[in-house]
Amino acid sequence: MFDFDLFVIGAGSGGVRTARMSARYGARVAIAEDRYMGGTCVNVGCVPKKLYSYASHFRYDCTDSKGFGWQGSVPAFDWNVLRDNKTAEISRLNGIYDTLLDGSGVTLYNGRARLLDKHMVEIGDKKVSSEKILIATGGWPFVPEFPGSELAVTSNEIFDLPSFPERILVVGGGYIALEFAGIFAGLGADTSLSYRGEIPLKHFDKDLREKLYLESERHMTMLMKSNVEEITKKDNELHVKFKEGNSLVVDCVLYATGRKPNTENLGLENTGVSLQPNGAIAINEHFETTEPGIYALGDVVGRIALTPVAIAEGMVLASNLFKNKEKTMDYSNIATAVFSHPNVGTVGLGEEQAKAEYGDIEVFESDFRHLKHTLSGNPERTYMKLIVDKATDRVVGMHMMGADAGEIIQGLAVAMQCGVTKAQLDSTIGIHPTAAEEFVTMRQART
Repeated sequence: MFDFDLFVIGAGSGGVRTARMSARYGARVAIAEDRYMGGTCVNVGCVPKKLYSYASHFRYDCTDSKGFGWQGSVPAFDWNVLRDNKTAEISRLNGIYDTLLDGSGVTLYNGRARLLDKHMVEIGDKKVSSEKILIATGGWPFVPEFPGSELAVTSNEIFDLPSFPERILVVGGGYIALEFAGIFAGLGADTSLSYRGEIPLKHFDKDLREKLYLESERHMTMLMKSNVEEITKKDNELHVKFKEGNSLVVDCVLYATGRKPNTENLGLENTGVSLQPNGAIAINEHFETTEPGIYALGDVVGRIALTPVAIAEGMVLASNLFKNKEKTMDYSNIATAVFSHPNVGTVGLGEEQAKAEYGDIEVFESDFRHLKHTLSGNPERTYMKLIVDKATDRVVGMHMMGADAGEIIQGLAVAMQCGVTKAQLDSTIGIHPTAAEEFVTMRQART
């Protein structure tokens, strides 16, 4: 009756994984992408951002090396080399996604797919039918409208600027804003971060936020409780006026004030698919929309906007649709990292959340200078925090700020998923000398 068993709209991480696994289970699958293979993560998100983060750290590494006997000046940075090498790597990854889909037997359509009804999809001048449809179109950067807002760039454009901005203003208080501010500060730009709140990273542990704020102040100008009112262009400069009365002249303004679900021009009005108040597609625990036979997952549903989450959701959905399973996603203990300067890694609950959920908790923390910096002279601090449910001794939160925080927390996330207790951490022998061993040597609870 249908051309396909499953038609996926959006070839990002979640869409591609669902398509490939569904095809592996024997389904006839097609996928459509109108922009770039791999979605946000591969093209304008996780991958290029991490590459640029690596680039920004070399400046600090060169400075730190002097205390270890390495002499000479810091090498000159060439933005064009970084940008063009990044582009070549992303092109390689795009090709890999094409190959993976082709090898899985998935039919690829290049173009914006639009729903004509619950079974019919239009891509350009082509029309195909499918028994089931998955919407996995991700998110899109959001810039509020104000005088001169069109002069700002977003994370979609920032990686490919024609020239390096010697002065940059980053607007936002989430992890994307902090990461980009750290990147450009590390690359040598005079960097300012404007945030309307008191301290960035609103939904993270409060102590972790405060520690990172102090470190960030060493690298950039932190403009808190700050609101951009207007941007004007004079010659090649951008003049930024704030509602608080101050002003700033920069070469580039990057807005990282959030992302919205990418649902425009999908033809949702031709179906019974409903949207939530924030614009995300409404789904139940099985990723079913309010239109039977149409599903949605990833950033477009507004749950947890992380690539590994979208991939895991895709695995669950594929097995439910074509292996007759009835799995649901477990969103607890999802680890995440912020590739700021220094890095942040976290899994589980923050202290405020833990108190609300468990009441009587114990907090263990360690604040120290990394062994490396005893010779480098770098004042950077490392901070670690454990949150324990006193009634059960179970660890319910692990947080870190410092070098390789994401790498360290990833391993500890496995322990959290297995229900690790403080006693089990105490009985674990640490690897010495490492920063990570602090997580198994903290003995005295904070009073």
